Amino acid sequence: MYARPRPGVDQRWTRTRRPAVEGAELSKDRTYDYVIVGAGSAGCVLAGRLSEDPGVRVALVESGPRDRKSEIRIPAAFPKLFKTAYDWDYATCEQPGLDERELFWPRGHTLGGSSSINAMMWVRGHRDDYDAWGEAAGEEWGHDRLVPYFRRAERWHGAPGEDSAHGRLGPLHISPPRDPNPTTAAFLDACRAQGLKELGELNEPDHSGFALTPLNQYKGRRWSAADGYLKPAARRPNLDILTDARVTRIDFDGTRAAGVAAEGVPGVLRAGREVILAAGAIGSPHLLQQAGIGDPEDLAAAGIETRVASPDVGRHLQDHLSYAVTVRTPHPVSLTGADTPANIARFLLRGRGPLTSNVGEAVAFVATRPELAAPDIELIYAPVPFIGHGLTPPTEHGLTVGVVLLQPRSSGRITPTGAGSGAAPRIDPGYLTDEEDLRTLIAGVRRAEELFDDPALRPLRSAPMGGYPGVVDDAALAAAIRAGAETLYHPVGTCRMGADPDAVTDPRLRVRGVEALRVVDASVMPRITRGHTHAPTVALAERAVELIREDARA
Repeated sequence: MYARPRPGVDQRWTRTRRPAVEGAELSKDRTYDYVIVGAGSAGCVLAGRLSEDPGVRVALVESGPRDRKSEIRIPAAFPKLFKTAYDWDYATCEQPGLDERELFWPRGHTLGGSSSINAMMWVRGHRDDYDAWGEAAGEEWGHDRLVPYFRRAERWHGAPGEDSAHGRLGPLHISPPRDPNPTTAAFLDACRAQGLKELGELNEPDHSGFALTPLNQYKGRRWSAADGYLKPAARRPNLDILTDARVTRIDFDGTRAAGVAAEGVPGVLRAGREVILAAGAIGSPHLLQQAGIGDPEDLAAAGIETRVASPDVGRHLQDHLSYAVTVRTPHPVSLTGADTPANIARFLLRGRGPLTSNVGEAVAFVATRPELAAPDIELIYAPVPFIGHGLTPPTEHGLTVGVVLLQPRSSGRITPTGAGSGAAPRIDPGYLTDEEDLRTLIAGVRRAEELFDDPALRPLRSAPMGGYPGVVDDAALAAAIRAGAETLYHPVGTCRMGADPDAVTDPRLRVRGVEALRVVDASVMPRITRGHTHAPTVALAERAVELIREDARA
């Protein structure tokens, strides 16, 4: 369901600028060239880039508060942001494939969106991911055509010789872990001993293998999309950033999207050129459905009149499902209890120490079957017992390898439950509806168990903990996965782009059936990537900026 934002307040991000509206202006609509809904990874890119043109007026509308909370800056503290005002605090419907459990789905609810509350992993994905996009939406979305947009975003701080894949001049700082836990080296040694390929840098076109995790950090602190794109743009007179302003409807003039209305914002924010939805894989289809764009049967059941019949709105929901292989360690070497006064001082004074950890310090991308051309499992090493999303701080020392299903066959959907923005969408990821997904996860857990049994890690592990039962037969492991698997926080696909007429958005990300309405966020991805979704979303938005400018000139 939707978390409730605080009462809407129209406000600027910086104190030095005049209020967005004053006095008599409070009763008037305001007109911009572009009105962007959502200040997440994509929305920050759009606002920052489009406002580079001083002749263009841009409004960025974010339902959450400003990103002022100190835990946003501390990498290891990201679980402390879950279930707060900075998190939408969604929940799925009951999942038959997961013992009828309702799963917690955190999503960013602040400037920077999920890039302000995530684990900061900058992972582009595999070449095949984007070539599949190219097949769905045209060759301009293929891997080689998208690489320049990744590089445009990146400012790499790795060692010399490790930057061939990365850009050096972009707005998003990327660096290896600043102070990795000593046990992370043991994980890398185990990967090496097990014959996995050692990658010089994780973001190669084929990332099959293992490496330390590249992170969106600068001098040990989180570097979100808001830090990279929005803060440099915030003082521009042609950019208005509105926070605590939840969009309640899209305004139309005939078939043209003319603007949006938002709580706490007087009048309508009118768009002379386009309304751009960047509200994510849940928020964007929900806003389209509330505007009457969707499956007519779903809309009618929710009491919404159909404006445009587009049955695929909300469908093709994909997410990375993860199962934690967690074990105790007999040594006090994990991140448990890392928030000591001494470590807090190290972080504040020098940007060093265990609080710079993103928790997922190293990864391995593996194929569970020899005939596969690309990985189907990701193994994330966390030097801490990461149980229950980290909502309860651990009291025991432990280690975790998260086993992530990279290319799920199962998919789900977002459907409306009623008319009006206050009616929460129904979130059904459809986890494990295809039995092959469960078999792949079981195979992935076996790879994690092999790593823990390697001489490099064996001295560091003892009894299982959390929901992991230890080494058991496949039937018992399947039961444990159904009882304990959780989201890895990567929903995509609900407004998929494509050249086919059934796709919600066309290859230029315009919503079919209406004018001047575009979607730019993870919801347009035709297929989930083998990795983490922040980097692909940023590259997608960089590409979208060019498309938007081209269409404006045309």
